[in-house]
Amino acid sequence: MECFGSRLALLLLLLLHAFLLLSSLPAVRSDDEADLLQGMNSFRQSANAPALTKHHKAECVADEIADKLEGKSCASNTASSVQSQLVSDYPAVLSKCKVDVNTTTDGMILPVCVPRRVPTLVLTNYTQSQNARYLNDSRFTGAGVGTEDDWTVLVLTTNTPGGSFASTAHRFYAPSLLFMLSLLFLY
Repeated sequence: MECFGSRLALLLLLLLHAFLLLSSLPAVRSDDEADLLQGMNSFRQSANAPALTKHHKAECVADEIADKLEGKSCASNTASSVQSQLVSDYPAVLSKCKVDVNTTTDGMILPVCVPRRVPTLVLTNYTQSQNARYLNDSRFTGAGVGTEDDWTVLVLTTNTPGGSFASTAHRFYAPSLLFMLSLLFLY
């Protein structure tokens, strides 16, 4: 019985040490996409624009587009081929996310490529470039972020029927698709 008590005390002492060791380690960043959205909201706050809320359908679209960009180089000479691929894949992306193309005309898709997707450089790419005007635009109320390899894709939504990324009747309306894709920026 005394042996059991000694073992139990030793086990409790080891568990206490393990708990103290683990609780003193710095937290590991596990959600770069949430951190990016938080950084963008800080940027918007400085421009007196309301915070963007996480938008499930926009996140799906961003993830799907990021998946399509997987393995693509950041080299600028591939920009036209990347845009061409996204144009041809756009209807399939919307279908997979169950988004009606007519609800995307007021939205914005902003993919950027940063080698090794360094978080501060990705945020800077959005806030210190032509993309900043969209981040500061108070018409945009929701956002979805997708990442893959060196690519980060931000999809901005509005609270209007034309920018809600809602699921409705799945009609293919070519002018809406062309308008949305004409707003697509790669860098």
